[in-house]
Amino acid sequence: MKLIGMLDSPYVRRVAVSLQLLGIRFEHQSLSVFSTYDQFRQMNPVVKAPTLVDAEGNVLMDSTLILQYAEAIARPAARRTPSMPTELMRSQSLLGFALAACDKAVQIVYERGLRPAEKLHQPWVDRVSQQLLSALDVLESEQLKQPLPVASTDIPPPGVMMAITWHFIQQMLPDVVPAASYPALAAYSAQAEQLPEFIAAPYGDSTYQA
Repeated sequence: MKLIGMLDSPYVRRVAVSLQLLGIRFEHQSLSVFSTYDQFRQMNPVVKAPTLVDAEGNVLMDSTLILQYAEAIARPAARRTPSMPTELMRSQSLLGFALAACDKAVQIVYERGLRPAEKLHQPWVDRVSQQLLSALDVLESEQLKQPLPVASTDIPPPGVMMAITWHFIQQMLPDVVPAASYPALAAYSAQAEQLPEFIAAPYGDSTYQA
């Protein structure tokens, strides 16, 4: 099984960390959707990261779909998504807010990095920034009210996404999201980054090594 994409993508990193937590072995190929576009296109014609390719050559993309499949093939004891409705609702709700925060952060990064400065539409950036902050507000409140566990044995899917999203935001958009405004999220992410699964797949242009 091969994971394709760079670890500076929070979505690729989410998959790399989660596959380890699920006990699923994989090879990581660090390809960029920009600088190695043609090479990536040979693996997936859509050129979307993350991409997972299985032994038969089947292509799966989108981090949520990849991890849905990963949980299905993982040992039952390793699975992290709750099965009981009440616990599942909270887990999926938190995961949704963490994914929304990540999506909005990525939109801002792309807006700043790919669009010429004279064509940047500030009202749109302001709107997306507000959506980002609103998602983080919910996550901060929930973390203060009912903290998620943060150990290799029990960190849940929303915890992984929340920690990775926070780290990405602080690397790319510290001016948009001051760390001091979200102490619970900052502390949780800092703890998660010390886990071996996170250390093995560090943010940046390196390659995961089993």
